[in-house]
Amino acid sequence: MVSINPLEVFLWTFRRSEKDTVNLYNTLSPVMQLATGGSMLNFGYWSSEYSDPISAQENLCMVFANLAELSSAKHVLDVGSGLSAPSHLWQEKFPDIFLYDININYSQLSFGKKQKIEFLNSSSTKLPFTQNSVDRVLALESAQHFKPLSDFVSESKRVLTDNGLLVMAIPITIGNSSIRDLGMLKFTWSSEHYSLDNVKKILESFGFRIDKEKLIGNSVYDPLADYYLENRNKLKKSILEKYPNYVEKILYKSIIKMKSASEKRIIDYVLLKCIPESKQ
Repeated sequence: MVSINPLEVFLWTFRRSEKDTVNLYNTLSPVMQLATGGSMLNFGYWSSEYSDPISAQENLCMVFANLAELSSAKHVLDVGSGLSAPSHLWQEKFPDIFLYDININYSQLSFGKKQKIEFLNSSSTKLPFTQNSVDRVLALESAQHFKPLSDFVSESKRVLTDNGLLVMAIPITIGNSSIRDLGMLKFTWSSEHYSLDNVKKILESFGFRIDKEKLIGNSVYDPLADYYLENRNKLKKSILEKYPNYVEKILYKSIIKMKSASEKRIIDYVLLKCIPESKQ
């Protein structure tokens, strides 16, 4: 049984420093692994064809990869790479690319290594690369943790080549969502609550042009919630083998609130393909 101090979890979620985020993921990311049966930590992109967690997560990775034009890429940064499952998939599908997995969380980097993937323990706001040295910077469901986001965007602009791309998949709020709107998600959604307008303003202020923008929240949150609710008894059993009962109860209530917030258009999920204006 995993021992969790609820006060520590609250403080990690409230403060959301890099160290807090590392502690939170080390403690709670195995819950997602138990629920999905895999090593990807994203919400997935669901449809009738991709209706289970692993296939939905892999679908999101491939939709994201195609948006990033990985078939023509050479040197790719995966920033906030988690357990590196997306990078392993991309390396398999696009064997000519060289991937650099950037993660502040050293224990996640040590999860597994593969040829042509270099693992770097570094912050998203201080990328360990020289100017104009990579042609893709990717942030697949990780930029919501980058603080401040402006520093990551600035660093991305610095390291990208003239024809490079910054591509992000990020949960966002719509408008100025308050504690009243988000409810318990304000605390259990353990990331910065960046609004779509704020993200776009930051990108534009550092000289990026948004080439493609796609809101996919209703194919992310709603079916994910439906899957959990339909399979709760089985998933709860797996979670309770390692976690106290209250962890699953909080997860359950958060998922219900997540679906409600998505249906009310309080939260959404956006895919962004960005081109550095001065480097076209």
